[in-house]
This record gives sequence, structure tokens and C-alpha cells, in this order.
Amino acid sequence: MREDISLRGAGWPEGAIFTVGHSTLPIAQFIALLDTYGIRQLVDIRTIPASLHNPQFGGAALKASLAAARIGYMHMPALGGLRRPRKDSPNGGWRNKSFRGYADYMQTAEFAEALNRLVGLGREKRTAIMCAEAVPWRCHRSLVADALEVHGVPVIDILSEASARLHKLTPFARVEGTAITYPPEQPDLL
Repeated sequence: MREDISLRGAGWPEGAIFTVGHSTLPIAQFIALLDTYGIRQLVDIRTIPASLHNPQFGGAALKASLAAARIGYMHMPALGGLRRPRKDSPNGGWRNKSFRGYADYMQTAEFAEALNRLVGLGREKRTAIMCAEAVPWRCHRSLVADALEVHGVPVIDILSEASARLHKLTPFARVEGTAITYPPEQPDLL
């Protein structure tokens, strides 16, 4: 499969999870975007399912709009962001404290349970995880995508109606089994 995908739904890997950011899109355009990729279930991974600037993406309004389009909605706060880093964080490769805190949270049983639930949903119907940020690499959903990849689940980042890409594991990630950390870069000793 190509890295950049511009076809409308052809050749998606079985059980893949998609990622999408709502940004400032009008709700009709957002639903059209989901339809382009055949999304039947949207999992909201915002900690708080609300938006002051884009009320169409508030939990109740979004759920109603999606229901009218026959797309399921589920808020999964256990995959939400806004996590604080541990003092002894093994994830110092992330300079951004929010990402480091989320990477620390990824080591918890709560995260593992939520991730397993998400994988199960993806097996039942075409599922996308959603947060607010337009681009995946500026959002904690990229870390969720890393965790899915490590668990053998293909991830497709939706960029627009005409463009999507297979998620690539964060380059400085370290994987042991299904555990993932983001250690700080080590200087060459030789």
C-alpha cells in the first residue's frame, strides 16, 4: 500500500483505525469528510467533548449531527489528553510537556484497557478517533496511533477529503513488545 493515499476508500487495511481532527470545519463538511472514508463510528478522544469556538463540535451537538448521518458517536475520555508528566518520566524525548505527560499515561492500565476497547470497535465497523487539532503530528492522537501500530493495528491519518496517509511510528519511539517509550536522544559516545 502506498504511504500517501488519495483514493476514496479503496484498499484500506482490515481493522484499520483512522484519525481525524475537526479543526474549524463546518459540521456538514466534517461529516462529508467522514463519509469520504466510510467512517461509521467516531470516537471522540478529547478529554472534554466541547469547543467554545466551534460549538458544532460540542458533545451533544456533534452526536446529534452524526446520528442524522448514521455515524455512531462515542466519547472515550480514557484516551483523552491533558495528562501531566511524571517526575521520573522515561519519555524525555518529548520536549512538549503535554506529549510527555500523555506518553507517561500510555504506560497505565487505564490506557491499555481503553486502547483494547478501541481496537475492538475498529474490528466491528470502520472507526476514526477524533480530536480538535487539524494535523495529527500536533495532537495526542499521534501517540494513540503509535500505540495502535505497536499492537498491530494499521492507522490511517485523514488529512483532507483528497488525502490520507498511513501513520508512521514516531522516529524516536522505542518499542519493547507492546510497550512504547520516547526516551531522550543519547549523545554518541564514540
